[in-house]
Amino acid sequence: MAKGKLILICQSGGEFITKGDGTLSYEGAEANAVNINNETLFDDLKLKLAEMSNLDQKTISIKYFLPGNRRTLITLRNDKDLKRMIDFHGNSVTADIFVDGKEGFDHDAAREFIGRDGGVKQAETVNHNSGPSTVASPVVNNLKNPTGHGNTSIDDPDPPVCAPTGSTAAAADKVAESASPSTSPLSSEHDADYKPRLGTNPDVGQSPEVLDMSGSPADTVKKRRRTASWTIGANGPTIVAVSDNDVDRRKRKKNNQGRSSLTASEELEHRTDGVVGTNDLDNLSIIAFPDGGLPENFVDSWKDCINGVGQDFRSVREFREALQKYAIAHRFVFKLKKNDSNRASGVCVEEGCSWSIHASWVPASQSFRIKKFNNSHTCGGESWKNAHPAKKLLVSVIKDKLRDSPHHKPKEIAKSISQDFGIELKYTQVRRGIEGAREQLQGSYKDSYNRLPWFCDKLVETNPGSFVKLLTNDAKRLQCLFVSFSSCVESFQNGCRPILFLNATSLKSKFQESLLTATAIDADDGFFPVAFGIVDTESEDSWRWFLEQLKSAMSTSLPLTFVSDREKGLEKPVHEVFESAYHGYSIYHLMESFKRNLRGPFYGEGRGVLPGKLLAAAHAVRLGGFKKITEQIKQISSTAYDWIIQIEPEHWTSLSFRGEQYNYIVQNVAEPYNKLMEEIRESTIMQKIEALMYMVSEIIKSRKTETSNWTTILTPSKEKILQEETVKAHGLRVFISSDVLFEVHDDSTHVVNIEKWECTCLEWKGRGLPCRHAIAAFNCSGKRVYDFCSRHFTVESYLVTYSKPVNPIPGLGAPGPMKDDESDVKVLPPVPRVPNQPKKEQTKTEDPDKRTVTCSKCKEPGHNKASCKAN
Repeated sequence: MAKGKLILICQSGGEFITKGDGTLSYEGAEANAVNINNETLFDDLKLKLAEMSNLDQKTISIKYFLPGNRRTLITLRNDKDLKRMIDFHGNSVTADIFVDGKEGFDHDAAREFIGRDGGVKQAETVNHNSGPSTVASPVVNNLKNPTGHGNTSIDDPDPPVCAPTGSTAAAADKVAESASPSTSPLSSEHDADYKPRLGTNPDVGQSPEVLDMSGSPADTVKKRRRTASWTIGANGPTIVAVSDNDVDRRKRKKNNQGRSSLTASEELEHRTDGVVGTNDLDNLSIIAFPDGGLPENFVDSWKDCINGVGQDFRSVREFREALQKYAIAHRFVFKLKKNDSNRASGVCVEEGCSWSIHASWVPASQSFRIKKFNNSHTCGGESWKNAHPAKKLLVSVIKDKLRDSPHHKPKEIAKSISQDFGIELKYTQVRRGIEGAREQLQGSYKDSYNRLPWFCDKLVETNPGSFVKLLTNDAKRLQCLFVSFSSCVESFQNGCRPILFLNATSLKSKFQESLLTATAIDADDGFFPVAFGIVDTESEDSWRWFLEQLKSAMSTSLPLTFVSDREKGLEKPVHEVFESAYHGYSIYHLMESFKRNLRGPFYGEGRGVLPGKLLAAAHAVRLGGFKKITEQIKQISSTAYDWIIQIEPEHWTSLSFRGEQYNYIVQNVAEPYNKLMEEIRESTIMQKIEALMYMVSEIIKSRKTETSNWTTILTPSKEKILQEETVKAHGLRVFISSDVLFEVHDDSTHVVNIEKWECTCLEWKGRGLPCRHAIAAFNCSGKRVYDFCSRHFTVESYLVTYSKPVNPIPGLGAPGPMKDDESDVKVLPPVPRVPNQPKKEQTKTEDPDKRTVTCSKCKEPGHNKASCKAN
């Protein structure tokens, strides 16, 4: 339920009975339901309950049970008690309250409240003493006003309705009148809810609603609120039972954002066939179907595919397709005894059944005509029990479903086909059908590899200066593909710091290729793609080949800093290709590995602070600070300390790393690639390359556009850091030693050298932005702070990074021509890797976040003091 909202099931007129287990039961009561929220006032609620229960508001008492406690009653006396009750039931939809008092409601006392909005509205009435209802329970206040013209309260003289037609109108009016709630001014707030008129169809078999007398009033109201829904048939809208699965489906549909809505009456005006299709459920949450009624109009259209003797078709193929649809619509299975381009004869698959059809080619009319047709079955429908549609028809049906929803899973499609056609299919059948459907929609995944040479030529043609290289083995199978756009390489060299993050991502292909990426950091710490590659297998050799191509694409002489996952082991290939480069470990992957390897026991501050301690150790700029933090980690967990010590500090700490500082980047640089590949996992390799190009192009366009509102010299993130340091610089004492040397005093004394851009606090040089001590020296000497900031953090550098676009390649993702001639094959997909290791038995792994129990007596893990066996 929404936070701060609650449906109160208000019971009155009964008495409490104590059961054998000491719990209390309230019996013989009538129940009403009202909605309240955090804005509801106690006096308003008290008055409303007194009116509904016909009790004197001066003598009324309101009590409730705490959740899970049916022994002790809590009394509501004021607004604070009411707020506390709402908080107690924060995870509940409803709450039971019990109302008692002297009979007789004083209407004169209620007049002073007229016009007040107390946040109370009547939801529904439940009578425990009533017998079974003869009509389905109405759904009250479950429709939102889609017109956007303000709220529609129950006091409106002509609220919008979903009006039934024909003979159901009178019954609908009668039900609506009987369910009409009170028109008290206190119930005027209805959040644009309105109550539709409901009707029953005498031609539709319905079981009357029976109230569960053993359930609580809350259970009864919940049941009543989900037992009615609409279906639309020949006689107009009618109420049908809705299963819990339908309720869940409606909730999921309701959560979809950005979809337009129609009222039920508007939906009817747009329909002539009287049946709502599956897509309409997205826009109309209150219209539901009875079991099995969803695709009837779709299948019914196939019943007339075969009319009888004399019907003409353009070809035998058209005749066979029509016959397949006809058989599905009439639910039987046939087999073709004769089947060629000139004739086709079919019979029912059940032995002895009389159904048969024969058609042949008529040269005079240039048509395929039905000559004989016996449309009577004597098998009793037995053939349908083992029905399996032809592959072409199955592919055609699946193709329509994938066109609307490309990410349908095989199980979802199998269930949909079962509902639509009544045919149960195996998972493998559906999977093969999906492959055929995708091939028709987007081209063959295998043939897509053959277009890679064409892509390489077109890339250089549309983006001059770009570097692309394709490598295949002797069997023409793809081994490596490297792509770097000239605009991205130039932008990296001219606008970004010399840092590249190396990451590998699964291409989400059945051939199990990997996507290798090199990503830079722009002036605002955003991720900027520089190059990517596709390899058949991620290995040290494939990474070395990727780095060699990256070096060929660049012309920079500056030493680069490469950052990668420590567990990938890329230090060796990095230094073999880039001799003067620095190599660091990704802080994100280091943190993830640290969390996975944490083992108890934990002492002191506990496990939760250890990741933060690791990050503090990475950022420590002095040896004393690093040792102090690691000693704190050792006091909490000796195993965590041992894990940190064995990680080479020269690859991840600010204290020892000699390359460009990067360890403040704690995000997963590969996350955008991971999400993209997951979204397009079913696409061909050419479509995936097109998606990567589009992603890079959109990054350049969007970030270039966002700079139009920037007015500072530095990018927003860096400007914020500089302003924070400027505030801290106020009040610092500065002593001038020379034109370039300054002595700055705060808690300690620091020496600033503005010529070398250094401060003894070591923050300026490592961060690239002046520290508070340097800013204090600038203020004292009249220097301009921005003249001493790294150029890589300026808006100018940011604009240089995103100044050149990536030009698209027309027709890149479109299906290519099918190659029947093997001599035309230039590139084949890699051979899928088969694991050599035998499948290991699944073992239960320990949850790394699970707290380890440590005995406070013997200090051993695995038990506590109460179960300790030590003497």
